Amino acid sequence: MDISLLTPEKDPMGQAIAEYFEKGKASRLRVFSSQFEEDEIPVHQLFRSTKQMPTIERTALELAYGRILDVGAGAGCHAIALQEKGKDVYAIDISPLAVETMLKRGVRKAMQINLFDEHFCESFDTIMMLMNGSGIVGRLENLPAFFQRMKQLLCPEGCILMDSSDLRYIYEEEDGSFAIDLAAGYYGEVDFKMQYKNIVGNPFNWLYIDFQTLSYYAAEYGFKAELLKEGEHYDYLARLTLG
Repeated sequence: MDISLLTPEKDPMGQAIAEYFEKGKASRLRVFSSQFEEDEIPVHQLFRSTKQMPTIERTALELAYGRILDVGAGAGCHAIALQEKGKDVYAIDISPLAVETMLKRGVRKAMQINLFDEHFCESFDTIMMLMNGSGIVGRLENLPAFFQRMKQLLCPEGCILMDSSDLRYIYEEEDGSFAIDLAAGYYGEVDFKMQYKNIVGNPFNWLYIDFQTLSYYAAEYGFKAELLKEGEHYDYLARLTLG
């Protein structure tokens, strides 16, 4: 697994987050992929309040307990919401500028850490991976390493709260069937690259995983997957527990 961290000159999302925090506005955070047309991330959404969050995220915030790890915390909206509830949360991100902004916003525990760096060896009751948090895994072939890592970080009775989306809707035909090329690999494996102004990030892999596939891999590696909530666009919240 990749355990690298970003540097400011290769951190487009971090640059966008920092600028929005400082100025109250940001330019376009552009997203490129070999599989899809150019898109963009509305930077203001990374600063949303609890009321502005979708039901899936609010559900995860309610269920998170004990010592909580917020993975890929971004601008810190979930960490701040948990702190406001009096919960103990530790926010991590590979972006130096995102971490710097989180600290300025009042996130008490925020650090630039890669989830897969084994020098990071704390224990948590809840590991929270939101905003298509499964993406951090990158590819299906990385799931064994991911579950092994979760066993290192989770307390015995702990849980992972993860949301993801099933991209099969992209391939849906008018008759309701799905035109998915099974020979092309798993349809939820996507490559991305981001750009903010003149800051261009390195390409990275992102995994959108359907719940059935997640359940299969979870069971293979000693976890139980539970479907907690489904959204309106093939998105869902899952809870993963050991045993």
